[in-house]
Amino acid sequence: MNFFTEDFMLKNKIAKKLYHKFAEGLPIIDYHCHIPPEQIAEDHRFSGITELMLGGDHYKWRAMRSFGIEEKYITGDAPDWDKFLAYATMLPHAIGNPLLHWTQLELKRYFGIDEMLTPESAKRIYDRANELLSSDGYTARGLIARSNVEVICTTDDPMDDLRYHRAIKSSGMMTRVLPTFRPDKAVNIHKDTFLPYIEKTGAKSYGELLEWLRGRIGFFHENGCRLSDHGLDYVPFAEGDPGPIFARALAGEKVSREDADVYQTAVIQFCAREYARRGWTLQIHTGAIRNNNARAFAELGPDAGFDSINDPKISENINRLLNALDKTDELPKTILYSLNPNDNYTLATCMGNFQRAPFKSKIQLGSGWWFNDQRDGMEAQLRAFGNLGVLGCFIGMLTDSRSFVS
Repeated sequence: MNFFTEDFMLKNKIAKKLYHKFAEGLPIIDYHCHIPPEQIAEDHRFSGITELMLGGDHYKWRAMRSFGIEEKYITGDAPDWDKFLAYATMLPHAIGNPLLHWTQLELKRYFGIDEMLTPESAKRIYDRANELLSSDGYTARGLIARSNVEVICTTDDPMDDLRYHRAIKSSGMMTRVLPTFRPDKAVNIHKDTFLPYIEKTGAKSYGELLEWLRGRIGFFHENGCRLSDHGLDYVPFAEGDPGPIFARALAGEKVSREDADVYQTAVIQFCAREYARRGWTLQIHTGAIRNNNARAFAELGPDAGFDSINDPKISENINRLLNALDKTDELPKTILYSLNPNDNYTLATCMGNFQRAPFKSKIQLGSGWWFNDQRDGMEAQLRAFGNLGVLGCFIGMLTDSRSFVS
C-alpha cells in the first residue's frame, strides 16, 4: 500500500499548486535544530538505519516505551536489528501519531522505500536501507545535500570553541552551518549544573560573569552567529541586586526561587541588550517541565524522553521583560515559543505590544514546538498568528531536529 504520493496531505487544487509550483523547490533554512556540528564537519557515516533513525530520537523512544518495549531495545545495548524490529513492531499501532507519517516519509524520500514498516517488512527495509547507507551520498553531508538545505543553525553552549563550524566553513560545503548562542547553564542559577559551569568560566563575581558572557557573544558573532536561544522553565521577571545572589551561589549556598528570578531576569536582560547591539534575534523557549522521572533520569540522564508540558503563568512576566528592554530601545528581534498550546493567543497578543518599524513583525510567535510539532499544533500556531498578527510576515517553520532525515 502506498499512500505517500507526491500529493500527500494536499487535499485540493490550490494546495497542490501552492506546493508544487512555489514551495517544493525552495531550500530549507533551518534556524533552530540540534544537529551535531561535529558529525557534519567529519561527514559522519552512519553505522546503519538504527543509528540514523532511532539514535537520539526521544519522540520514537517515548512511543516505544508506551508500547511496553524494554529499555534495552530503546537506549540500551541490544543489537541494532533487534532495536529496529522493536520499533517496527510498535509503529503500525501508532495510528494518530505523526511518527507513522514521519517514518514512512523518511523511508520514501531518502531510500525510495514505499513499503509500510511492519514486523513483516522490517528485514527487507533494514537490509535495503543499510545497503544504501554504506554507499556514496549517504553520509551526513550527503543527506543534507539530498534535503536541499541552505542554512543550518545549530544549538551551542557559550563555552564551545566552534572549531567544527569553522572547519565546515573552510571545507567549502555549500550549506551554511551557523552557531546559536544558548547560555542556559549560565542563566539557570537554581539548577545543580550552575556552580560547576560557573567555575569553568573563571568568573569570581557577577561583573566578571557578565564580561565573560560579553566576550563569548562577541566570539560567536565573529563566527557567524546571529541567533540566541534561552530555554526557560518559566519566564521570570523580578527586580533586585543580582551580585550578592551570584556570590552566595558561588559559595555553594542554595538559592531561593525569588532570588533565582532576580538573577535570571538581570542576566537575560544583559544578554538581550548585547544581542540587540549586534542585530541578533533572541529566541525564548518556555513551558517545559523536564526530567520528571527520577529513576529514568538517574539511569539515562537528560533529553531521554521524560519531559512534559508545564503550565506557568506567562503573560505578565513576558510583557514586563520585553517592556524593560523596549524602554531603552534595546529590545532585539524576538521569537517567543511556548510548549503549552494554551499560550498561543497569549504570546500572540504579547508580540503585538512591541512591534516597531522598520521591522516587519519584529516580535514573532514561534512555530509549533516539540509536542506541538505536528499538524494540529502547527495549525493552531498559524491560526493564532493569523488572527492576531500579520501572517505574511511569519518567518516560517524550523525542524528542531536531532536527525539528518527529519
